[in-house]
Amino acid sequence: MGGLKSRHIFSAAAVAAAVLIIFCAVNIQERKKEENKGIKIGVSVYKSNDAFVAEIVKYMEESAREYEQETGVKINLDVSAAKSSQRTQNEQIKRYISLGYDVICVNIVDRTDASSIIDSATAEGIPIVFFNREPVYEDILRGENIYYVGTDAKSTALLQAQMLIDIYDADPLSLDKNGDGKLQYVMLEGETGHQDAIIRTDWSVQTVANHGITMEKLTGGAADWDKNQAAALMEQWIGTYGKSIEVVLCNNDEMALGAVNALEAAGMEETAVFGIDATEEGAEAVKDGRLLGTVNCNASYQGESIFGLAVSLGRYGRPPEDLPITDGRYIRSPIEIVKQ
Repeated sequence: MGGLKSRHIFSAAAVAAAVLIIFCAVNIQERKKEENKGIKIGVSVYKSNDAFVAEIVKYMEESAREYEQETGVKINLDVSAAKSSQRTQNEQIKRYISLGYDVICVNIVDRTDASSIIDSATAEGIPIVFFNREPVYEDILRGENIYYVGTDAKSTALLQAQMLIDIYDADPLSLDKNGDGKLQYVMLEGETGHQDAIIRTDWSVQTVANHGITMEKLTGGAADWDKNQAAALMEQWIGTYGKSIEVVLCNNDEMALGAVNALEAAGMEETAVFGIDATEEGAEAVKDGRLLGTVNCNASYQGESIFGLAVSLGRYGRPPEDLPITDGRYIRSPIEIVKQ
């Protein structure tokens, strides 16, 4: 009887152990399944033909493909363009929310009108990563898991100014063509009232002036970050001021390239043109001598950081530990001068 009882006890223990093993195996499989489930990331950009934003998105897409290959986790990166309409962008965000996207990345149309997007997403517990066009600070703090990835506008302006200063200090007459001790310049600005356009415009000129170089503004105007609009403005200014224009300062490379096209058509290739961004075309123009210099705002770093932040928020509900986040919410890309 004792032996039979012992066998029953052993059998019961074996069954219990087997059940435990099966239970653990199921849990492990479920956990792996949960870890490897696909991540849906909605991306809304303010317009489709902004060259720098397009490069950022390209690097996001490359990062997504690499992540899928390395982890086996399916990434659905759904990109839409708002055609410079905040209303359209709001509808795109609502669609992402209704479809249960895990995280939303926004290159916002109107930086002062982010509250609707934020409130809609945070009400459903969906993290938001703003990029390239920075919302006001108070909106970034409206909820948890709201972040911004981009450059510091003032820093880009300071580097643009430093390029001009270095060239002038080495050879003043290379910029001051008429030798009057002043630099006659025109300014191509981004959007009217846009924070980055205002900061880049003010700080680039002020920094040069603070160095002791006299700057004489001939004219300026907003070209909406756009190459064709910049070319049209530049043609008008050439018609008015001609070769009196010694320097063209531009808030971004697209406008700088538009200015170069107009100057080349007028036979004024020697006019100094400075940009900001170092888009692929802008960097190539510097290499070819068409642009005197630009500031590399690091589209690759931004795209990779946006994706890394988004996928970590989507999978784990927290940012990755290896991203340098300042003030709890901001990732600033490193920048550098690109010149001949």
